[in-house]
Amino acid sequence: MSDIQTPRLTGADVAEYLEHNPQFFEEHADLISRLVIPHPHGGRAISITERQMLTLRDKNKALEGKMAELLGFGEANDAISEKMHRLAVALVAATTFQAVIHILDFHLKEDFAIPHVALRLWDQPEGVGELPEFAAVSEELQVFAETLGRPYCGSTSGFETSTWFGDTSAHIRSQALVALRNGGGTFGMIAMGSESMDRFYADMGTLYLERLGEIVSAAIGRALRH
Repeated sequence: MSDIQTPRLTGADVAEYLEHNPQFFEEHADLISRLVIPHPHGGRAISITERQMLTLRDKNKALEGKMAELLGFGEANDAISEKMHRLAVALVAATTFQAVIHILDFHLKEDFAIPHVALRLWDQPEGVGELPEFAAVSEELQVFAETLGRPYCGSTSGFETSTWFGDTSAHIRSQALVALRNGGGTFGMIAMGSESMDRFYADMGTLYLERLGEIVSAAIGRALRH
């Protein structure tokens, strides 16, 4: 005759029972004070109540860390917004194309700490003179700029923009490309380069780069019409 084995309860069984029977500890209130469990960081055993307090304390620390991180992001965004405002105000005051180019280059390098900046415009109007901003750009790049839904951030590999940074071109490891547009389509591009691969990366946010493109497009369009 075989022995009848009593089914063994698992931890999951106990957890499920307590979850579906919340009145258990009300009916056995003295049990809570008698149960002890290991300290989460080792050492002595502690009561369930003390363990719950430690758990809440850890959660509070995690929330405080998350809040500090969010505040840091907010402060960083405020700083970028302030820089964008200064650039916009300076561009509004610019009355010539040369002034716009100078202001853009100065603010991107000095205020935004972008080490390398290059600008290319497709069509050169009369009276502007021979400037590097109107150097020839391939039709392929113009089509690429036209199809950009948002600024490109990433490697310089395979892009002719990698040659726009003069003597430092060989050392550029990441770039941001911002198309310049008006009502008639795309008319140019800003390229910003860095020796660091982490400065401009594929998944970074591009909201402020998009705003930069809009501001600069308006400023250049206005300057070239005058």
